Amino acid sequence: MDGPLLIIVAVVVVALIVGLVLWQRSSTHPVEDTTPAAPPIRSVLGSAIRRALASGLDDATWDEIEAALLAADVGVEATSDIVSSVRQSRPESVDEARTAIRNALRAELVEADRSLILTGSPASIVIVGVNGTGKTTTIAKLAKRFQDSGKTVTLGAADTFRAAAGDQLQTWGDRVGSQVVRGQEGGDPAAVVYDTLESARAKGMDVVIIDTAGRLHGKKNLMAELQKIYRVAGGDEVSEVLLVLDATAGQNGLAQVREFSNAIPISGIVLTKLDGTAKGGIVIAIERTLDVPVKLVGTGESLDDLVAFDPDAFVDSLME
Repeated sequence: MDGPLLIIVAVVVVALIVGLVLWQRSSTHPVEDTTPAAPPIRSVLGSAIRRALASGLDDATWDEIEAALLAADVGVEATSDIVSSVRQSRPESVDEARTAIRNALRAELVEADRSLILTGSPASIVIVGVNGTGKTTTIAKLAKRFQDSGKTVTLGAADTFRAAAGDQLQTWGDRVGSQVVRGQEGGDPAAVVYDTLESARAKGMDVVIIDTAGRLHGKKNLMAELQKIYRVAGGDEVSEVLLVLDATAGQNGLAQVREFSNAIPISGIVLTKLDGTAKGGIVIAIERTLDVPVKLVGTGESLDDLVAFDPDAFVDSLME
């Protein structure tokens, strides 16, 4: 075989190998990344505790630590128990005290499965929360998260109460490449849920994410409407009911979780805007008081800024 022909054959072989590799990559769905990640919390709690411990371990120190925990939205009861537990352990050094505080904070977080449960064909996720918490953006982030793991997603615009809510969800759906099912403004949101599920089943979609109105949690008629949405979405067969909560809401967030939980069973919390808050202790207050696990944390504006909640990493970041 002469030189030019040998070169041509070599080029063809290389091209075939490269083409085969690219085809294999494009036909293989990536595995969903469920590894918990530490949200980059800019908390003042750690620095406040360091300042308190700098003067030693006297009564004034524990008063300062108590004030720091309260300022971080940990809650009155949890703060009292944490300080009492640490003092009773009788730490003999600053390092021992810091370790004891860290362990006491961690003990306040529930031991729960924090993964997203996807059951059914399609799996259905209902998203609830008051206006201004970042609910629609969270839905887009969730959709992208699922699609990155190889799943197909349909979004249901069941917030027919707020003007332009459907347009907003449509914009996000177009951006992430998810189908959006809509109804008429002011129409029956439960009908939108029904149409969304029917469309998703017909197209063999993997996941349905339902947006709901950012209803005021004190409105009984709106909560009744939410219960209807839940029933149409499958009731007990709904995979997840996630409450989107603004981390900067502080103790007011407890009231929101409590009221929504009275209407439908909340399976997890998505805590947003944790990147810009100087607190973060609301996580402990929520889990201690209401026994609802935080499953996801929004740490920024990017579509990739939605991470699985890791209790250990969270407490470590609070203490830094």
